[in-house]
Amino acid sequence: LGSRKGRKGGADSGSDGSDKKAQGPKGGGNAIKVRHILCEKHTKIMEAMEKLQSGMRFNEVAIQYSEDKARQGGDWGCMVGHFQAAAFALPVSGTDKPVFTYLPVKTKFGYHIIMVEGSKQIT
Repeated sequence: LGSRKGRKGGADSGSDGSDKKAQGPKGGGNAIKVRHILCEKHTKIMEAMEKLQSGMRFNEVAIQYSEDKARQGGDWGCMVGHFQAAAFALPVSGTDKPVFTYLPVKTKFGYHIIMVEGSKQIT
């Protein structure tokens, strides 16, 4: 997974998406709101990473680069394997100042850049 890095984004505000219920790697019951950018090619995900590191808002980069429904701003409801582990390892942040995976996470769907927008305990 590597280290995590947060970058400043633009001045715009706003978010979309909904809470995603999942169990964390340690078995705790949490609901987290996840955004991601998905690209099939490593070169394209690295271009998206550069945009984030230059300060572009996470949801704007997702709209421009993501190759699935995350084009709507990065909201994604399905977590699998490495994606889930990476998501639960991240702190909560916002699209304007995202803390995201420092390295893209590889799954069977392609390469992901992940950020967590919200978290809460569920009973």
